[in-house]
Amino acid sequence: MKVTVVGAGAVGASCAEYIAIKDFASEVVLLDIKEGYAEGKAMDLMQTASLNGFDTKITGTTNDYSKTAGSDIAVITSGIPRKPGMTREELIGINAGIVKTVSSSLIEHSPNAIIIVVSNPMDTMTYLVHKTTDLPKNRIIGMGGALDSARFKYRLAEALGAPISDVDGMVIGGHSDKGMVPLTRLATRNSVPVSEFISDERLEQVAADTKVGGATLTGLLGTSAWYAPGAAVSGLVQAIACDQKKIFPCSTLLEGEYGLNDLCIGAPVVLGRNGIEKIVEIELSDAEKAKLAESAEGVKKTNGLLEL
Repeated sequence: MKVTVVGAGAVGASCAEYIAIKDFASEVVLLDIKEGYAEGKAMDLMQTASLNGFDTKITGTTNDYSKTAGSDIAVITSGIPRKPGMTREELIGINAGIVKTVSSSLIEHSPNAIIIVVSNPMDTMTYLVHKTTDLPKNRIIGMGGALDSARFKYRLAEALGAPISDVDGMVIGGHSDKGMVPLTRLATRNSVPVSEFISDERLEQVAADTKVGGATLTGLLGTSAWYAPGAAVSGLVQAIACDQKKIFPCSTLLEGEYGLNDLCIGAPVVLGRNGIEKIVEIELSDAEKAKLAESAEGVKKTNGLLEL
C-alpha cells in the first residue's frame, strides 16, 4: 500500500505522520514544490519511527511526480492556507489552478489511484477534479465531513461533560462556515439522543460552534489548523487501504441522491478498497432538507467561479 501526500506543509505532514503511526501503509511519499522541504519533513518523521514503533517508509521529493508512481491513494493538500478573516471561497482563484495541475500529474503516474481532496474550497476543488479528469466518481473523495463531524463530536462531548468515545454525531452539507449541517437530531450519547441530556438552546450553540470550528482555530493560530485535518485524512486513508467499509461523511458527486445533482457535497458514504462504495441516504427532516438545499446552493455558487 503506497500513499502519496501532495503538499508537505502542516496539514500534509500531519497526514503523513498519522498514516505512518497507524502502520498500515508500506510507503508514504511527501511531495512539495519548495526545494528540500518534503525531503526534510520526511527525514524528520522517519527519525520518529523507532520511537513511535512504525515501519512505514516515508520519503520526500521536490515536485518529482515519478516518485509517486504506483500510488494506491493520493491526498491533495496543496494550495494556500486560510488567513484570518479569509473565507474558504476566497481561496478559489489560486487553488483551482494548483489542484488541476496536481491531480493531472498524479493520475499520469498512478492511473488507478483514489484521490482525496483536502485543498479549499474543498467541495469545489473535489468537483473540479471530477470535471477535469476521467476518474470514476467512486475514486474522487473530498475530505470535509470527517473533520467537521470530529469537531461536532468535540463540541457535543464538551456540552455533555462526557468522554468523546461516548458521543456520536455527523455533519453533512458543504465544508464551509455557512454550509455545514450538523445533524443535532441524530446525535447520540451511547445510543441515547443527546437531547435527553442538554437543552435545545445548548444544542443550537453546539451546532453554531461546530460551523465556525475552522475559523475559530484560524483566528487563534493565524493560519489553518493541521492536527485534526491530518487525523481526519488518515482515517479516510485507513478505511480505504484496509477495506474497512466504514461510514464517513465525505464530499461526493451526487446524481439524484438527496434530490441534488451535478455537485460535490458532504453526504455519508461507505469507504472501502474501491473508494466510495455506497452513498448512504438517510431520512432527513424538512428543516434538515432545507438546510442541505441552502448549503447546495452555496456550493453551486462557488462552483460557478471555476473556469472549466
